Amino acid sequence: MRTLLSDFVEGLRGLHPARFPYRRFALALLIGGLGGYLFVLGRLPLPWMLGSMVACTAAALLRWPVAAPSVIRPPMTMVIGVMLGAGFKPEVIAQLPNWLPTLAGLVLFMIACALACVAYFRKVAGFDPITAFFAGMPGGLIEMVTLGEEKGGDARIIALIHSARILLVVMTLPFIVQWIGGVPIGGNRVAGPSVFATPLLAELVLLACGIAGIVLGEWLRLPAKFLLGPMIVSAIVHVSGLSDSVPPFEIVNAAQLILGITIGCRFVGTAPRTILRVLALSAGSTVILLSLTLAFAWLVAKVSVHGHVPLILAYSPGGLAEMSLIALALHTEVAFVAAHHIIRVFLVMISAGPLFGLLIGRGPSKPGS
Repeated sequence: MRTLLSDFVEGLRGLHPARFPYRRFALALLIGGLGGYLFVLGRLPLPWMLGSMVACTAAALLRWPVAAPSVIRPPMTMVIGVMLGAGFKPEVIAQLPNWLPTLAGLVLFMIACALACVAYFRKVAGFDPITAFFAGMPGGLIEMVTLGEEKGGDARIIALIHSARILLVVMTLPFIVQWIGGVPIGGNRVAGPSVFATPLLAELVLLACGIAGIVLGEWLRLPAKFLLGPMIVSAIVHVSGLSDSVPPFEIVNAAQLILGITIGCRFVGTAPRTILRVLALSAGSTVILLSLTLAFAWLVAKVSVHGHVPLILAYSPGGLAEMSLIALALHTEVAFVAAHHIIRVFLVMISAGPLFGLLIGRGPSKPGS
């Protein structure tokens, strides 16, 4: 609890004008909002996330003064966690045995992705073994950057590669799903009632799930407490039938907008030449990853009760929040998709270190680590 209070105080300090770049963030919101609106006019999938992501990435390439400070992410992450938990309905419990074939396929999929991408970054990109290993692992950005830096890899390259992976996967996957699954294009509005039509009690229940989830995440020391804590509490509330409320679509669109802005602004401060090189290298790895995703989704669909679209979203190597938002927008199995991504990130977190020691060795750890 003391750590939670210190995080809250530090967050308040981060909002101080001396530390928070309000003008740069306002410009990012303006550019991201404009990009989202243009995608809405073009009737493109997930317009607020994809549009803001593309616009802010372009702004970073042009070296415009945009920024998405880290202090804005925790509250939005809490909202996303509550949204994901709301996808866990009572009938999910009965479906759990049906997940065994898909989870077995997920493990094989992760091994195939890791082997293919590490070899790609080693042979094609010319990265050193440590950087190639952690850049190619299909895990979370923060976890892979932290582990890679501890082992002596290039943290900046690892961070850029994973950021570009998420960017490219999120940008291309909705179109692939639309093509394969016949999902209608467009949709500036996702499922859910308007915030003006949502009862106040339902909104308070969702807010309480978020706050209680953060406390739970701190108590359990979860690796992503602002996401997993609220998701767990919200899932318990919805699976037990205590609430069937879903987040208003305005909040979902706002979450998409902020996520797109934060992903695009990750490239701020990096030389345009470096960004373009990383994007080009990541394009090659993204082709590998998406090819494996489609192949495994097709194979596992033969031995499970799940269709191609849920499996593509569950296996796709994008971010947990981003892929779950896509599932939410496409009205597919959010709980199924979110659960598989949580398991993927967890398995990579616990296996990356030992696997690195087995295949590559200890490596030149940083002094004092």
